[in-house]
Amino acid sequence: MTELIAVITITLLAVVSPGPDFAMVTRNSLLLSRRAGVLTALGIGLGVLVHVTYTLVGVGLLILQSLWLFNAIKLAGAAYLVYLGVKMLRSSPAGELNGPQGVPLSDLAALRTGFLTNALNPKTTVFIVSLFLQVVRPDTPMGVQMGYGLFISMAHIAWFALLALCFSAGSMRARLLSVRHWIDRAFGGLLIVFGALLGLASGSR
Repeated sequence: MTELIAVITITLLAVVSPGPDFAMVTRNSLLLSRRAGVLTALGIGLGVLVHVTYTLVGVGLLILQSLWLFNAIKLAGAAYLVYLGVKMLRSSPAGELNGPQGVPLSDLAALRTGFLTNALNPKTTVFIVSLFLQVVRPDTPMGVQMGYGLFISMAHIAWFALLALCFSAGSMRARLLSVRHWIDRAFGGLLIVFGALLGLASGSR
C-alpha cells in the first residue's frame, strides 16, 4: 500500500509540473481546437507508455548508464522542440490557412505531436526509470508494475485532456484567436528555450 501511495503521489506531482507537454497541449487547445488538444493529450499518454515499456524490459537502466545514448535522446528531443518552436515563430497573422480555428491540424498530426513531444523528452525517461528503480520493489509482480505504468499513462492523459477542455472553452479563447499569431510565437519561443536548455544539458543527467 505504501508503494502504491508513493507511485500515485510522485506521478501526480510530475504530471502537473510545467514543461513541453503542457506547452503543446495549451497551444493546440487554445489556438486550434478542443479535439486537437485532447488528441495531443492522448499522444502524450502513448509517449509515456514507450518510456514505461523500455523501463520494464530493462532498457531504461541501460539508457541511464550509457552517457552517449542518453545524450542522443536529449539531442533528438531538443531538436524536435526547436523544430516545433521555429514553425510557430514563423506563423503569420492570417495563419497558413484561413478558418476560425487558425491553422487546421489533422487528428493524426495532433496525436503525433503529443507522442513525439513526450517520447523524446529525456526528463520523462529519468522520471519513470527512477520511479521504478527507487520506489517500486524488485519483488513487485510484473502485472502490478504494468498496472503502475498504465496508471502513469492515464494520469498524463487525464490531466492534459482536462487542460485541453479548459483552454478550448469560453469567450476568452475567441478573443485570443484574433492575436493567435503572437500567442503562437510566444509558445514557439518557449519551446525553443526548452529545446536549447535540453541541448545545453547534454553531457549531464
